[in-house]
Amino acid sequence: MHPAPSIIAFTTLSGIGFGLIIWLGLGAAPDATHLYALILCLLAAGLVCAGLLASLLHLGQPTRFLKAFSQWRTSWLSREAALAMTTLVVFALYAALWVTGTRFLPLGLFAALLAFKTVFATAMIYAQMRSVPRWRSVLTPVIFLLFALTGGALFAGVRGPTPWLLGALGLLQIVAWLWGDRALARSGTTLATATGLGEMGRPRLLEPPHTGQNYLLKEMVFVVGRRHAARLRVIGLVLAVVIPLALILPTEGRLAVWIAADVHALGALVLRWLFFAQAEHVVGLYYGKR
Repeated sequence: MHPAPSIIAFTTLSGIGFGLIIWLGLGAAPDATHLYALILCLLAAGLVCAGLLASLLHLGQPTRFLKAFSQWRTSWLSREAALAMTTLVVFALYAALWVTGTRFLPLGLFAALLAFKTVFATAMIYAQMRSVPRWRSVLTPVIFLLFALTGGALFAGVRGPTPWLLGALGLLQIVAWLWGDRALARSGTTLATATGLGEMGRPRLLEPPHTGQNYLLKEMVFVVGRRHAARLRVIGLVLAVVIPLALILPTEGRLAVWIAADVHALGALVLRWLFFAQAEHVVGLYYGKR
């Protein structure tokens, strides 16, 4: 699929922001001064808000964004929107108490739970799509949550679990690629099923259905990312996993951790771009492309 910059920014920035909310809600940075606590809280809320604002650019009619909340019973998109707003309200109360001297952890735990559910809802928007076999896997929500927890841990300065999270993220990302590269073939979807002509034999394309570009070809069939997938996978893993590990393992300095967090965020952007660019929509079979 064609990777829209707005949706890449939304899923990456808000994911890290919600991950930071999770760790702060769980009690990370226990010795933070009032000023540093304020910086962390503003960073978390700022990342989430920046992501949500970017997501508005992906709507056909941004002025009708309130309709995104109306289908929460059946739509993961609506659930994500409702959870995101609720998380921000609860976290704002928690942050206000913390920076004024009272860290009320039960409220923080509630904010962390809501943030966790929000990231899960975001991932399920893609994991439920039958038309993109690469996404329709339990690995999709797990990877989204791992990215959020890892990025949040780095920005929160969490020491112990962060190297393990980075290692797990790198390993699971490789597993997801290996699984996803064969997902379309395993789904059983072919040109015959895509066209509905399977009962008549084995169809093949003599000419493309269109002589020019159309919306489906532009948005759903994107081959550029696949041509450079191997190189971008290496770049993304090096930025998101290898360099942050190399920075935080030898030292516990706050500067090294913040640099590692920034490099990880850059790698997360690359890998999230690949997540969309490598998605093989089944409509591509109709056009003779994958």
